[in-house]
Amino acid sequence: MEAVLEQIEEWVRNMLIEGIMEHLTGVFDSMNTEVGEVTNIVGQTPASFMPSVYNLIRNLSENVIMPVAGIILTFIACYELIQLVISHNNLANFETWIFFKWVLKTFVAVTLITNTFTITMAVFDVAKWIIDQSGGIIAASTAIDASALAGMQSTLEAMETGELFSVFLQTFVLQFLVRVAAIFIYIIVNGRMVEIYLTISLAPIPFSTFGNQEQSQIGQNYFRSVCALGFQGFLIMVCVGIYAVLIQSIAFSSDIMGSLWKAFGFTVLLGFTLLKTGSIAKSIVHAH
Repeated sequence: MEAVLEQIEEWVRNMLIEGIMEHLTGVFDSMNTEVGEVTNIVGQTPASFMPSVYNLIRNLSENVIMPVAGIILTFIACYELIQLVISHNNLANFETWIFFKWVLKTFVAVTLITNTFTITMAVFDVAKWIIDQSGGIIAASTAIDASALAGMQSTLEAMETGELFSVFLQTFVLQFLVRVAAIFIYIIVNGRMVEIYLTISLAPIPFSTFGNQEQSQIGQNYFRSVCALGFQGFLIMVCVGIYAVLIQSIAFSSDIMGSLWKAFGFTVLLGFTLLKTGSIAKSIVHAH
């Protein structure tokens, strides 16, 4: 009878160990896959991330928003001409050079609005170069070493059945929480690209305000916002680099659950810091 009970206990232990290892593999794969996706996405420009969406946004901007921006530019150009004419004591000191000044300012404004996408994409090209360069410096691996699983299995085999059941329940919950955290990180990173598309879709309108000193604050703030979105990718890479250092500092084989919950905490911290990168980038360039 004792032999039968021992066999049943051994079968339960093996089943629990197998289930725990499946949970651990799922946890590791979710963490590694999502962090790898982060570095892939932030290193892409809007044109290369989703070319079809980019072409749609560009067509909408050039065919729908550009005429509206042209009307705004015309209004601002007329307003600027009136301001230049009446600025010299209501025509008491009239000078013809103000017309050349107006023509030059209008020419610059028209040039800016007709090259809106070239200018905005140049910002993201520069940001991509910075991100690519930072990727070479942030050389630490962000992946949790799969060889740690072998050490964990040997630790599990030395545990009692009750301890294995407790670890099984914790890893089941942890696997679910890690997947939720992975979805959260996915939404943050891809949400940045969606925000970029939404921002550049209306680019001609703020660019049309550069012809007037008072209204140009709109265009300047917009350009700062575009720069913030571009350099947010660099901050995301910094967050990934910090995450890599923290993950590599965990010894997974000594205390399994303590190490796993610690790794989960670092993953949640990564998601929180990624969420803050947008506001940090805007505060640095003083964008509203």
